[in-house]
Amino acid sequence: MIRWAKWLRALGSAFLLAGCSFSPLSPPVSPGPAAGTHAAAPGQDAGAAPGAPAAMDAVRVNVFPGASNLPLFVGVERGVFARYGIAVQIINTPNSESQRAGLARGEFEIAQSAVDNAVAMVEVAGADVAIVAGGDGSMNELVVRPEVRSLNDVRGKVLVVDAPNTAYALVARKILKSQGLVDGVDYRMDPVGGTPLRVTAMTERADCVAGMLNPPWSFIAESKGLKSLGRQLDLFGPYQSSGVFVMRGWGQAHRDLLERYLAASVEATRLAMDPANRDMAVGVLAARLKLERSIAERTYDALMVPGWGLAADGRFDMAGFRNVLALRAEIEGQWNGHPPPPEKYVDLSFYDGALRRIGR
Repeated sequence: MIRWAKWLRALGSAFLLAGCSFSPLSPPVSPGPAAGTHAAAPGQDAGAAPGAPAAMDAVRVNVFPGASNLPLFVGVERGVFARYGIAVQIINTPNSESQRAGLARGEFEIAQSAVDNAVAMVEVAGADVAIVAGGDGSMNELVVRPEVRSLNDVRGKVLVVDAPNTAYALVARKILKSQGLVDGVDYRMDPVGGTPLRVTAMTERADCVAGMLNPPWSFIAESKGLKSLGRQLDLFGPYQSSGVFVMRGWGQAHRDLLERYLAASVEATRLAMDPANRDMAVGVLAARLKLERSIAERTYDALMVPGWGLAADGRFDMAGFRNVLALRAEIEGQWNGHPPPPEKYVDLSFYDGALRRIGR
């Protein structure tokens, strides 16, 4: 655990002091070629798919470093994307604001994270964004410092979040509100950034007593003395968490490429979730996220829990997304408390096209 303590401390310092935008979990990456250009074939490198074309369509995918990216990791390492003629470049983001701004500016073509970020892009920034696939049910838990015995102990303290107005911060605010605690009155929020940074803040600052964490970070937090007050699924209910979203114009202009990307994602999800491939998938998690084997195993098992972990075939949970919109309406007060229909933000025609490509 000493290795993890040093790693998390270095990670927190790098982002909190320097605001770096490259991933702490992988070497810094260059911007890379934009979609529509071609990259060197993975067939020319180790691990490429047999029969991969000589030139591949390059796609930059922006993610938070975390376990929900397992299908993406497996798809890259096992050559699934290569078989669909795609060279994927994974770029990690430190926080939601950086991801949302980067997608709008065209710094990458695809974002994969909590789909509430897409809603925020539409409603706050006025961007024309489309959610095109699902991913998982969040696996979040409300994690607290050891001295916190109940939600009421958060009173007068700090809730650490990524960004105050999106996704899991809204869920945490709702959970606390259900116990009579109002942000800005009974506690304050500190937007320290992504999940690893929240772990760092909660372990190094006594005032940062609560935050929403998911595997593997929730397990790492547990090993450092933090504890869970319950799963988001139980404290809040069904929730469409991570998904795939793009600028709508880009998706329409690159329908063939996006459908191929989603088809590869579906196949990679099936590969990762196949019980026969558990050992392989655990190894991928351990290597990609620099996890001890025991943490990687617990993380994989959490990913396999229906309704909480990975969604089969990356399906979109429309009922869970309605909860996302209802939550934003209540906590942020948008739409005068009456959320619009999900279709404003979701276009599953690309996903349907992907399923047709692989014969469903």
